[in-house]
Amino acid sequence: MKGAALSFREKLGYGMGDAGCNMIGGAIMLFLNYFYTDVFGLAPALVGTLLLSVRVLDAVTDPIMGAIADRTHSRWGRFRPWLLWVSVPYVLFSVLMFTTPEWSYDNKVIWAFVTYFLMSLTYTAINIPYCSLGGVITNDPGERVSCQSYRFVMVGIATLILSLSLLPMAEWFGGDNKARGYQMAMGVLALIGLAMFLFCFANVRERIHPATPSNDDLKQDLRDVWKNDQWVRILLLTFCNVCPGFIRMAATMYYVTWVMGQSTHFATLFISLGVIGMMFGSTLAKILTDRWCKLKVFFWTNIALALFSCGFYWIDPHATVAVVIAYFLLNILHQIPSPLHWSLMADVDDYGEWKTGKRITGMSFSGNLFFLKVGLAVAGAMVGFLLSIYGYDAGAKQQAPNAINGIMLLFTVIPGVGYLITAGVVRLMKVDRNLMRTIQADLALRRAHSHHESPIASSATAQPGEIK
Repeated sequence: MKGAALSFREKLGYGMGDAGCNMIGGAIMLFLNYFYTDVFGLAPALVGTLLLSVRVLDAVTDPIMGAIADRTHSRWGRFRPWLLWVSVPYVLFSVLMFTTPEWSYDNKVIWAFVTYFLMSLTYTAINIPYCSLGGVITNDPGERVSCQSYRFVMVGIATLILSLSLLPMAEWFGGDNKARGYQMAMGVLALIGLAMFLFCFANVRERIHPATPSNDDLKQDLRDVWKNDQWVRILLLTFCNVCPGFIRMAATMYYVTWVMGQSTHFATLFISLGVIGMMFGSTLAKILTDRWCKLKVFFWTNIALALFSCGFYWIDPHATVAVVIAYFLLNILHQIPSPLHWSLMADVDDYGEWKTGKRITGMSFSGNLFFLKVGLAVAGAMVGFLLSIYGYDAGAKQQAPNAINGIMLLFTVIPGVGYLITAGVVRLMKVDRNLMRTIQADLALRRAHSHHESPIASSATAQPGEIK
């Protein structure tokens, strides 16, 4: 079923929401470890404990937030108002997280744990509704891909702004006082992120409403969402899809510094070029899915990524031009599946409503977000573990050949294997173009006649799981 096309302004507004998240989330991924150890003054082992401990809490807070969002009733909808309600606390706690109080070490440890936890809690409270919003602003699978393409282009722009400005602003604001510099720089970026959230709230509308509202039984919702076999499979896809790219991202600085023998200035330009490549990939996703089914595009892109990434191992790292071109092309390919992945989450939500008669959007997206976080944590741990196995020594003037080879494998072959596994998981998904047309037509009839027809009536066109 093809719905009305969304305006450029609304697609841009939707993308602004994740750009706002990435203004802060990107700073956490790129700079928080360094800030905690070299500026704030925490022991590295304690930083690891801090970052991993919150992932345990996510297992509780993510589904609870999903259930709360599903049960929200306001004049702005179920998910959209959370962008307004939580944006200010989120940016505030983010600035406090990058604030260094002049206290004793023990008190600073407490401050770090409290502010990081509050930031993570508000991130959950704003990001789960935002991700769920993508499934209810349109029922057109093509428009969903288009929205996600806009989203990841905006994320790329936000990442460029962040990576190119945070360190220069910290130096300009703080001078020799790095703590003050980071606090002020994050304050500026947080205000930009706040403006992005408010722009998203003002320009996006919720249009898809469940024929049967969620009841008040959280346990029943959990049982119902597990009845959606495609949801269970997309959780696995979420985990597998995030790991290869994050492993390579975490290995990039090591590859540029130790394998290529380049400076940190070159690394900044190298990473920025990769971000630009990913922006191109986001736009290609819509072009490709206009012609082919998104599952086919997802599968074959990951096959190409597996071959390309493994082939990267054989490129001479000192052939700088060849490496830069290959890295740019690799990032274009890498980003194509991202909009498809998030639009598939919305399709799976439709499939769940079609199959069970209930639409549990917040709970569905909270599970995906939790598995995404787990994937990031596992990928990060894998990088550290494998570097240790290969004998990497951060204090050495030159790495041993075994360590150099380990870095090369982390940057190329190991992500390549991950892409191949992801391609295999894509084959488990069955929400292809034909089935989604059937689902959209059936759901439209159910919503139109929900006042006198049972929302779980059997479909006259196809049975759940049957592709015609």
